[in-house]
Amino acid sequence: MIEINKNRAYRKLIVGLDTKVPSANGKKVNYINFDNAATTPPFKAVMKKICEFAPMYSSVHRGEGYKSNYSSELFDSTRSEILKFFNADEKSNIVIFVKNTTEGLNKLSYRLINDKDCVVLSSAMEHHSNDLPWRDKCKVDYVEVDSDGRLLISDLQKKLEYYNGKVKYVTISGASNVTGYVNNIYRIAEMAHSFNSKIIVDGAQLVPHAKIDLKPDNDIQHIDYIVFSAHKMYAPFGIGVIIGPKEPFSLGDPEYKGGGTIKTVTMDLVDWAEPPYKEEAGSQNIIGVAALSAAIKQLNKIGMAEIEKCEKEILKYALESLSEIKGIEIYGETKFMGSRLGIIPFNIKGIHHSKTAKILSEEAGISVRSGCFCAQPYVRKFLKLSPMEIQKNRGLEFDEKSGMVRLSFGLYNTKQEIDILVHTIRHIIMNKSKYQI
Repeated sequence: MIEINKNRAYRKLIVGLDTKVPSANGKKVNYINFDNAATTPPFKAVMKKICEFAPMYSSVHRGEGYKSNYSSELFDSTRSEILKFFNADEKSNIVIFVKNTTEGLNKLSYRLINDKDCVVLSSAMEHHSNDLPWRDKCKVDYVEVDSDGRLLISDLQKKLEYYNGKVKYVTISGASNVTGYVNNIYRIAEMAHSFNSKIIVDGAQLVPHAKIDLKPDNDIQHIDYIVFSAHKMYAPFGIGVIIGPKEPFSLGDPEYKGGGTIKTVTMDLVDWAEPPYKEEAGSQNIIGVAALSAAIKQLNKIGMAEIEKCEKEILKYALESLSEIKGIEIYGETKFMGSRLGIIPFNIKGIHHSKTAKILSEEAGISVRSGCFCAQPYVRKFLKLSPMEIQKNRGLEFDEKSGMVRLSFGLYNTKQEIDILVHTIRHIIMNKSKYQI
């Protein structure tokens, strides 16, 4: 009864969970969202904040009107809220607002790398956004993963020793968007710092699901940079964040130049503004910032430890339930593991991933993701594709390419929803001949 009441309470915090959608038989069914790793629905508190703020909306750092001052104060005070949320030192660290994690990682690659010969260590489990931006700017090497897809700490150590102090940054996912595996970012930070490197954490997946402490600047486990998106933490209104030290952004030119980035401009010179303003060109997304502020307050109210507990219960139940089904393949570890988010990649044997996703949506109103989830090298390791198969995939359309189906849970998902999923998958397998391409 306690668990049911908790689920009900958390579901009441989210917009749109009672939405009914049409199914293939013409009837409407309750929409079930198992695609939270892509994006999350908004908190009701976020929508309330936006509606309350909208009448006061105005330009940020531009005018002297009351509304402009109000908007500017909200914009800047949210920076402090964010730093406190991560226990970051406000004297030495800054918050830079961007559109999303992808833009944030691209900005870091542009601002932090000024030597083509320097080395950045990424990993074989990264989202494309924490791989591709580095490739054209420096030498990138990849820390390997084991047969289950978990990061090989021993290989990180090996590569740090091999480059012998030449690694400038270790840029790593806080958690995989394919398997949900959580990396020990504090151990990685300690290893990087012992070789005079800095750590960058792609926090897109981890931030909404677990408490992250950036730790004091002088702590060997300090997280130097973290990047994340509000749209994965129940505030989908186009804002992302970089947290990092101020000093590197004080040097050189910003990649986007224009309004808000300068102190003085003549026909012959430019004096750039101080960070973070130097990095935030143009009119700012104050609505997105207001949404993020409300989301942080709501997450704090629930408690990140409580969110972790609820989501692990759902993950454990889902893994146990799916593992009993003959005819599906679950990738990675099939036993419940503590250091893992609520993400499960799988396929129904004999049915293409895109077809499975379509059937789940059309027949049961279940939303999942299918494909390679912007992590093609990682997914290919699980699928064990040969070089010839990889080459063949290059010429195929999305609904023909190799891939997986991904389930990803939020704090509001329930065991009852898992039961509907399991029932639907069993039905698909029993009627496989009907669905096979």
